[in-house]
Amino acid sequence: MTLHSEKTHTATPPYRASAEVAAHLQALHVDLIDLHLQGKQAHWNVVGKNFRDLHLQLDEVVTDARTFSDQVAERMRAIYITPDGRAATVAAQTSLATFPADEIDTAETVDLITAALYAVAATARRIHDDVDAEDPTTADILHTILERVEQLAWMIDSENRIANRSIPRAISS
Repeated sequence: MTLHSEKTHTATPPYRASAEVAAHLQALHVDLIDLHLQGKQAHWNVVGKNFRDLHLQLDEVVTDARTFSDQVAERMRAIYITPDGRAATVAAQTSLATFPADEIDTAETVDLITAALYAVAATARRIHDDVDAEDPTTADILHTILERVEQLAWMIDSENRIANRSIPRAISS
């Protein structure tokens, strides 16, 4: 008895991503994986003032980055793109700056993780309009990612800000 059918499987999805959307989503996927890895590296090696609070915030970054990279990868599969999250691919394709290997002071960690969060946000913003023009459903995922990543950046960056003297200054009406 044969369990595998010899018949050729054919599917006719109503939408398949273009090569451009595939490249865009791969770029975001890689950045999110790197954010997760950098968040863990920081989490393990951060030291200094307000250690515990930042240590716990970094776990939020890691959890969200992992969740979002999985969501992007699963969306990629749903629209017939093969995601590549291998270590060598992430290292070669990430847009995030390299994170230090040693212990790192809390204030420097804040600056580096904020920069990494904004790099992910920049990738999502850069690809958004092209993705939205072709597939608004996928663009909705980008909206969710942007909302949370920029919120995390604001919260973490606030650790180093000085009220009414830090850049960027709040917009007042």
